[in-house]
Amino acid sequence: MHFRAFNRAVLKLLLTNKSRIALDRRNMACSRYEYVKSYEQDDRILPNVWIVVRIDGKKFHKFANAHKFEKPNDENALNVMNAAGIAVMQEFRDIVLGYGQSDEYSFVFRKDTTAFKRRAAKLLSYVTSMFSSSYVLSWPQWMQQQPLSYAPCFDGRIVLYPSDENLRDYLSWRQADVHVNNLYNTAFWKLVLESGLTNQQAEERLRGTLSADKNELLFQQFGINYNKLPAMYRKGTILLRKRVLLQDGEQDKGRQVIVPIHEDLIGAAFWREHTEILGKYVPGTHAPTSLCRQLEAQLQEKATIS
Repeated sequence: MHFRAFNRAVLKLLLTNKSRIALDRRNMACSRYEYVKSYEQDDRILPNVWIVVRIDGKKFHKFANAHKFEKPNDENALNVMNAAGIAVMQEFRDIVLGYGQSDEYSFVFRKDTTAFKRRAAKLLSYVTSMFSSSYVLSWPQWMQQQPLSYAPCFDGRIVLYPSDENLRDYLSWRQADVHVNNLYNTAFWKLVLESGLTNQQAEERLRGTLSADKNELLFQQFGINYNKLPAMYRKGTILLRKRVLLQDGEQDKGRQVIVPIHEDLIGAAFWREHTEILGKYVPGTHAPTSLCRQLEAQLQEKATIS
């Protein structure tokens, strides 16, 4: 009996010592190598500033040609971008506004967001990867006749704006960019596709022209009133978080959706109507005259979940 007790005591001592040695080795390994963490930079974003994450397509001119995008605007291709933007806003509740045009999308985070402890690298990588994967997943819904031949690539950047005025000016700059580029592209591709000019000849024809000149060219030569072209092409797409008003006028509190609208956000009227963006953030209401596919999909999804 004494011999067995002695053996158990020795075995327990050996196991204890072995565990202690293994633990000591792990601690030594951690203390020896963890110094590399000191190379990580503290990239926490300043407090009380608007955080804008902007996503841009990489070599999208080549991507658009490879997938035969309609010139000068491909409605379905733009809606793939919008679908990806909606997916990002559904993932991040602290995004108060998204704005997309061409191959870019901007997402505005609340000033007081604490997402990822305001770490820039985390926010940027998550939003960029979420947008990219959502773009690929949304492709078949909108581009049914054109299979995705290779994966698109997007880069991203973070820009901080300290004041409401700075943020409004940023968004105004992006929407003004839509007008300038789309007016030029509309005139350019009309000259190429309908007048038979080469790309170089069309560039020479438009060189030095003002907006009024391009509007006149479109109207006189092609019978196009530029201001009557689809607003999505001329103004881009604004994504806002809203509560949908049903047909009977009652608000369905459970149906909060991301609403795509195509309005002028440069003027003061937009900001007076959507006061929740810059103020205390409480999603406003939206009474659609008709449901676009993006809204239908969100409402059906919520109905299924409920």
